[in-house]
Amino acid sequence: MVALATLPPEARRTEQLIHSGGPWLHEKDGVVFGNREGLLPRRARGYYREYTVPTPGSRDRGARRIVCGGHEVRAPEACYYSADHYASFKRIVQ
Repeated sequence: MVALATLPPEARRTEQLIHSGGPWLHEKDGVVFGNREGLLPRRARGYYREYTVPTPGSRDRGARRIVCGGHEVRAPEACYYSADHYASFKRIVQ
């Protein structure tokens, strides 16, 4: 687990945008995340959505992501932070 307050400012901003519904910088933000790595709890397809956490100085989407799960996109049941492009996840807690 990781406290939201300890995440980079870009991740905290992305988490705020998730709850407000955007706006998104990348067309892949908000798309279904397949959990192919199997690192998150198993859920039905469509449960998880992924969001880019901007990386200062990066010319592409970078490696940082937040993946949230739940039936309400703006009110996810759980969100996870990945600093390494889905190689690992930490559940975000308040």
